[in-house]
Order: sequence, then C-alpha cells, then structure tokens
Amino acid sequence: MAALLARAALGLLLALGAALVWAQVPVPALLHRVTDLSATLSGEQAAALENRLAAFEAKTGSQIAVLIVPTTQPEDIAQFGIRVADTWKVGRKKVDDGVILIVAKDDRALRIEVGYGLEGAIPDAVAKRVIAETIVPHFQAGDFAGGIDAGVAQLMKLIQGEALPPPDNAEEIDGDLFGLLVVGGVVAGFALSMMINRPTAAGIAALGSGAMGAWWIGLTPLLLFAVLFVFGAVAGGFRGRGGGWSSGGGGFGGGGGGSWGGGGGGFGGGGASGSW
Repeated sequence: MAALLARAALGLLLALGAALVWAQVPVPALLHRVTDLSATLSGEQAAALENRLAAFEAKTGSQIAVLIVPTTQPEDIAQFGIRVADTWKVGRKKVDDGVILIVAKDDRALRIEVGYGLEGAIPDAVAKRVIAETIVPHFQAGDFAGGIDAGVAQLMKLIQGEALPPPDNAEEIDGDLFGLLVVGGVVAGFALSMMINRPTAAGIAALGSGAMGAWWIGLTPLLLFAVLFVFGAVAGGFRGRGGGWSSGGGGFGGGGGGSWGGGGGGFGGGGASGSW
C-alpha cells in the first residue's frame, strides 16, 4: 500500500511539473532589438529605440535588446530571463557583450540580463541601481518609454566604459573600400585610356595615387573623394563622346528591413531584478 501511494505521489509531481513546463510563457523569436508584446510603446517610440540601439551596436559592437511582455507567470522574471538569454544569445560570440532589458508589465517586474563579458562593467549591484534609481521612478509615474530610454542610456554609458574589441564591421568596411578602389581604378584606367587625352589621364592617375596614400594613412574622406572623382570623370568622358551607356542605377544597400539576431553571446545569470 505504501509503495502504491509513493508511486501515485510521484506521478502527481511529474504531472504537475509537466503542466508547469507546458504553461511557461514561450520565448519570442528575436527579429528586432525591441520586442514589445504588450503594446506598451507606440510605433514611433519603438522605431526610435530600435534605431538608437542599432547605432550603438554599429559604434561599439555590443548588443542591447529590449523585451516587453505582459507576464512571465508562472515563472518569476529571473527564471524567464535565463531562458530568454539562452535562446537569444545577444552579444558577440566569445566577447559575450550582450544585455537584455526585460519588462513584465502586468507583473510590475523587470530584469537586466548581463552577458559574461560585461559583468565587470555592469555587476549585479550596478544593474540593481540602474533599475531602482533610473528606470523604476519613470515606471511609477506611468512613463514606460521614458524609463526604458533612461535605462538604456545608462547601460550604454556603462558598456562604453569597458575595454572591448572594436566592432567587427570596422575592418570589413576598410576592406570593402580598398577593394572598391582597386577594382574601380582598374576599370577607370582602362576606360580613360580609350576616352580622354593623356594629360588628363595622367592627372587622374596622380589623384589615384594620392587616394591610395590616403587609404594607407587612414584619410577615408579623401579616398572617397578620389573614387567619386574617378567615376565622375569616366561618366563625363562618355557624355562628352555622346555615348548612350548608363550605370543602370545599381548600387550597394544596407539590406533595409531585414531581421536582426544575436551574435552568439553567452550569459551566466549575471544581472538584477526589480519591481515597481
């Protein structure tokens, strides 16, 4: 009889555990830096915050994400935050410089999840102060957008005070510019030799040499000017000869409207929770 009761109790516990897992709030897909599932922010407020976070990532390489949900129940916000951090992986891989600000509006709770690489810049006690002293006063006044903006601004300042690797796109941009200059120089040189007189070609060749020197010493604006000048000269040469060729309007774009995702950053439970 005792064994039967023990089995029944174990079965009940397993059933309750399964029910709790089933009832967990699902972690939403990470498509943007700002995910608002509670309609707390207006479209304009969310877009402005998204752009601000994107600019910060482009400048520093670090990623900050904001998640607003109605509730995390039956979990507390810390448990939910761990699942979000493990799923989203905000921050750069092996740098682990991601931060997630989570707000559970109906629960009147919030949390800051801090990646491994930022635990020195944003230790638990500092994260707690950001919540209590910067964000909560706004929330208590009903100003959720203002509280999130203020909290994000404070987190950005803390991250910028940490010695982190430069953003990955810095070297990629320099490489792209150099490649563009080389390819453009070859094409333009061939076209110029066929279209314009030798003195002019020599002058532009000299400018090209100066542009190469500018690239080596980091004068990117001068480099861009040189590239534009060369292509302008090529286009002018074609117009001068009455040709009918055009570029067709092609160009490079930023992939506008594409989704965004975490960079593979790791989290270990650092951060803090609070309420209002």
